[in-house]
Amino acid sequence: MSQRIDAYRPAGSPAGWSRVGDEVRRAVRLADPLVAYKATELMGALTKLALFCFGEGMPVSAEVWLTRESIERFIAVGCPHVSESARGNYRTRLLRLHEVVIGGVCRTGKPASLSGSSPNQPYSRTELADLWGWATGQPTDELRWGCRTLLALGAGCGLDSPEVIPLRAHDVRRSPTASSVVVATRGPRKREILCRRPWEGVLAAAVERLETPGAASYLFRPSSLARGANTVTNFLDRTKRSQDVPRLVMGRLRSTWLATLFNERVPITVIVAAAGVDTLHGLSRVLPFLSSPSAEEAAALLRGN
Repeated sequence: MSQRIDAYRPAGSPAGWSRVGDEVRRAVRLADPLVAYKATELMGALTKLALFCFGEGMPVSAEVWLTRESIERFIAVGCPHVSESARGNYRTRLLRLHEVVIGGVCRTGKPASLSGSSPNQPYSRTELADLWGWATGQPTDELRWGCRTLLALGAGCGLDSPEVIPLRAHDVRRSPTASSVVVATRGPRKREILCRRPWEGVLAAAVERLETPGAASYLFRPSSLARGANTVTNFLDRTKRSQDVPRLVMGRLRSTWLATLFNERVPITVIVAAAGVDTLHGLSRVLPFLSSPSAEEAAALLRGN
């Protein structure tokens, strides 16, 4: 890894790299053994931040670059031609570097809400309640059921769009030994997931509303036989928007599901299996948004019984 860090050069030989390069390498060497990201991923994100800060006249110091304020300003104004998903990836990687180089406590308070963080940032309870009200207030029955079903599958089961689209009605069933609802996914991450308790009734009702729930009807948009990568996004484009309610994003619903499991201290092996991933790398995007225990609780957990 050290050789890759030493050999790294940003594309295009941007002005200022000769001034910030050594400090970028130093910071990534500190973080490389401690985070799940590849060294090249960290180098790319930190290089962009460092060059932005250098252009702003800031000192050549990773401790200055990686403050929350610097990261937020970079995400907000430093990469205007980058997609929101890429900006979200930059921010997540930079926040992990922040934790290693500076520490996990933000002395200046919580980071501002930025559109670049939306693909990964979990919804708050208030936002989920607002989304539910928005879903039930849609102008047509199809839109109401579709939005409620997406909320239940995302926040209740942690499914993303590629897993929602092929789902059939008979893939959702009641557990024979309890009132819980089980979802059997399709595709490469095939598994069975127990729906979170608050969303069980919503998901069960979505199945029961179909005339023949045991048939091969699609659960989401059962009246549409056309299935494509944009099935969910095309549906959401037809919904009635509200300026006071955040957009429904399946990635954020999945992050909400993951963050809830982590914050409730569900064993990591259970989360990995339910999320359908083989490594922890895919879960690292939610780490900056998890609640931190108090110092006393952390000490008790580390010490053990």
